[in-house]
Amino acid sequence: MKELMQKKWVRVAALAALCVGLVYALIYIDVILRARSACLQGEKYWSWHENPRMKERELAARFAKDKAALDARHVARKISDDEYARQTDILKFNLDREREESSIKYAYIWYQTAVELFSPPESKWVKLSREKMPRAKELWKMELKSKNIPFEDYMLE
Repeated sequence: MKELMQKKWVRVAALAALCVGLVYALIYIDVILRARSACLQGEKYWSWHENPRMKERELAARFAKDKAALDARHVARKISDDEYARQTDILKFNLDREREESSIKYAYIWYQTAVELFSPPESKWVKLSREKMPRAKELWKMELKSKNIPFEDYMLE
C-alpha cells in the first residue's frame, strides 16, 4: 500500500475522489437547507391562513420598517421629494397587494417548491411538504370557491 501511494497518479486520483465527495456532500447539504427554507415558508403562510391577525401584524411591521428606512433616506436627502413620494406609493401598493393575496395559495406553492425542486434527497422537510401539499391545495380550492372565483385543477399547478 505504501508503494502504491508513492505513485503520483494514485495520489492525484485519491485527491480527485476526495474533492468529488466533498462537492457531493456540499450539494446534499445545500439541497436539504433549501428544502427546509421552502417548507418553513410554507408553514409561515399556512399559519397566516389560520391566523390572519398574525399576517396583518407581520405585514404592518415590515411596512413600518421599510417606511422608516425610506424616511431616513429622505431626511438625509439621499432621495428627492418626488422619489420619496413614488417609493412611498410603491410600499403602500405592495402592502395592499400582500394583504389581498391568498396565504394558503402561497403555502401550497412553497410546499410544492420543496417537493419538486429539492428532492432527492427525501429529507424530513420534503416529506413534511409532501404530506401538507394536498391539504393546502384543498384549502386553496375551498377559498377560491367561497370567493366565487372560477378555476380548473390544471390552473392550480
